[in-house]
Amino acid sequence: MDRIYDMHIHMWSGGDPDGLIERFNTAGVYGGAVFSEPPPEMKMGHTAAGEQRMDQVLSFCEKYGERLFPVFWIHPDEKGALSLVKRAADKGIRGFKIICNSYYVYESKSMELIHCIAQAGLPICFHSGILWTPGVSGDFNRPLNWERLIEVPKLRFSMAHCSWPWYDECLALYGKFLYLSGREDFSCEMYLDLTPGTPPSYRRDLLTKLLTTGYDIENHIMFGVDTDAANYSVEWAQKWMKLDNEIYDELGIGKETREKIYALNMLRFFGISGEKHRYMPKTYDDS
Repeated sequence: MDRIYDMHIHMWSGGDPDGLIERFNTAGVYGGAVFSEPPPEMKMGHTAAGEQRMDQVLSFCEKYGERLFPVFWIHPDEKGALSLVKRAADKGIRGFKIICNSYYVYESKSMELIHCIAQAGLPICFHSGILWTPGVSGDFNRPLNWERLIEVPKLRFSMAHCSWPWYDECLALYGKFLYLSGREDFSCEMYLDLTPGTPPSYRRDLLTKLLTTGYDIENHIMFGVDTDAANYSVEWAQKWMKLDNEIYDELGIGKETREKIYALNMLRFFGISGEKHRYMPKTYDDS
């Protein structure tokens, strides 16, 4: 691979961009998307207000603008959320991170925020699937909750972790978006973020289903590993690249598709490459 991008990196504890780039070079990763610290409303021990979080992630990525892409983590309950979207777009934020930790994605407060982000022309990186944090999270993060997003024009969004453990449901949801893409009035684009999620023993099943179902999905899946910008785990990144490539070899997945998964899809998702993609329907089930 010429360049590999990791689309799922967290600023849990600040960090040094030079150190992150050094670890990238060791891991064989070229660049990636860096998520800001979480909003206080996530109750994860972080208390920085919106403008502070935004400026922090922009400053972190600024030196390596060709390799690091700032993503702002936002919550619909935080003060001035809609205004924060507009300021983020003006300042150079590449996309938004959202985790539905205590609300459903289709609630009115969430949908208002999602419409605002779509109108700004920026994508959303959603968490999907069970959360490893205390408390009950599964109900909020079942992938079929995202079916409502068919109502949002010009939205680009990704489903992190392929909705583990509901990746079959996530794939079915993608199938619906693919089917509706044939309509003149439909302009919503769904991506899947391969970040684990899935334990290694399930990885082969996941990738096999994604790449052999017949859907136009090789243009909408992106590589990520979910680690910390302050202490990027070289071993963790290399582990998943090695495992995925072994599975791709078994499935006969060629260089062109791997370049999409490791780089091109993410660059299109964040609007960095300037390329546009239209779904290419292939085969559907008889229903």
